[in-house]
Amino acid sequence: MGATVTGIDAVEKNIKIARLHANLDPTTSTIEYFCTTAEKLVEEQRKFDSLIALEVIEHVADAAEFCKALSALTAHEGATVVSTINRSMRSYATAIVAAEYLLQWLPKGTHQWSSFLTPEELTKILKCAGVDVKEMAGFVYNPLTGRWSLLDDISVNFIAYGTKEK
Repeated sequence: MGATVTGIDAVEKNIKIARLHANLDPTTSTIEYFCTTAEKLVEEQRKFDSLIALEVIEHVADAAEFCKALSALTAHEGATVVSTINRSMRSYATAIVAAEYLLQWLPKGTHQWSSFLTPEELTKILKCAGVDVKEMAGFVYNPLTGRWSLLDDISVNFIAYGTKEK
């Protein structure tokens, strides 16, 4: 779509895998990948028109500090998108019991239920970091089609879109 895209991850193995996937498609082969953290990019005084942190926040040590870093990296009135797993009994059953233990889609221990955030908690954390949440939606993965779909149900996975406040 003409955007300059930068992908980051704190784990070098993840960066290598992302590069392999991106190189399979000419439209994504121009993505630049770096093994770094949001906090290090803040130190470098980087700015982006939009930031997308998908399925990351539940793995960081301090969600509030992570969101402050996302806000610091976002240009004035830029977009911030964060997806995560809701801390609900339904998410425990699907994201941990089913995905990790029954279906073995993920290694056991990938997720800690206590690290999941509710939509209200994420909204508050982003607000304190200077990001005003404008929309929120649930989303679900269909293993038969290999596609994600948006839905109104935010009881398991959800995604929040906000803009950086003045």
